[in-house]
Amino acid sequence: MILIAMGVSGAGKTRIGELLAERLHCTFTDGDAFHSEANKEKMHKGIPLTDEDRWPWLKTIRAAIEEKQRAHETAVFTCSSLKRSYRDILRAGDTDVCFVYLKGTREVLEERLTARTGHFFDPSLLQSQLDTLEEPGQDEAISVSIELTPERIVDNVLDQLKRR
Repeated sequence: MILIAMGVSGAGKTRIGELLAERLHCTFTDGDAFHSEANKEKMHKGIPLTDEDRWPWLKTIRAAIEEKQRAHETAVFTCSSLKRSYRDILRAGDTDVCFVYLKGTREVLEERLTARTGHFFDPSLLQSQLDTLEEPGQDEAISVSIELTPERIVDNVLDQLKRR
């Protein structure tokens, strides 16, 4: 099984991904690690990424997913996965790839981004991400409110996984 914690910046993908991996006794990989330096520089400067910027990044994450699948490993990844077409690349038709949508209000996301330090993402890009976001339906992802504690979010995700 491959889980991908998704959502806009500030949703808590890294923290939730780490906790899920810990609870599932598997590896965790932050999708941001696959961004090119050019992508990171654009985001640092407050320039939104285009689809053309994202395609190579998404394909690199997909290759890492396939590596875990070939090794028959459970793994947790993070990736904003804002559009269905992006999720389609990451999923590639595999039924063992499950998205976990961390859903939050603009107010909560802004508050988190303002408090965050040491990240290359310029908080001014939140609106661009929200504009790009195509929220996944129940057929596509487990959806969880980011207003819960991280532990409750993970409990909720694991409960929903059991029912799938």
